[in-house]
Amino acid sequence: MSITRDTTPRMTEVSGAEALWLLEGSTQGRLVYLQRDLPVIRPARHLWGTGRLVVRTPVAAGSLPPALSYHVDESDAATGAGWTVTATGPYDLVTEPHEVAHYRRALAGWMHGPHDTFLRLRPQTVQGFRLAGLT
Repeated sequence: MSITRDTTPRMTEVSGAEALWLLEGSTQGRLVYLQRDLPVIRPARHLWGTGRLVVRTPVAAGSLPPALSYHVDESDAATGAGWTVTATGPYDLVTEPHEVAHYRRALAGWMHGPHDTFLRLRPQTVQGFRLAGLT
């Protein structure tokens, strides 16, 4: 008798706490928002702390809607195994000079023209998935 394996990739939802743990263990993601009814996706770096997600992104602060999403994922290209997390909610601009200086040192970023924006996202929803790849 031969045993056959199911090689179908699977996606399993994780708890909010595990999703935040995955997010905290990474440093790079993508800021996602709508602008003129079209999706905009920009690279970003982040830190997680005290219930807030601090994001550094090369986006003009005035172009952002009142709430946005931040997406992070990691996967193995060969197997497809990994995880994905999306946090969504309102944010505040980080403008206090000492705080901006601190995050500028802590978060390497990309300069894109004159834009170098620091956001403090207050996630209202966090959704994460583990990806089981091909076996």
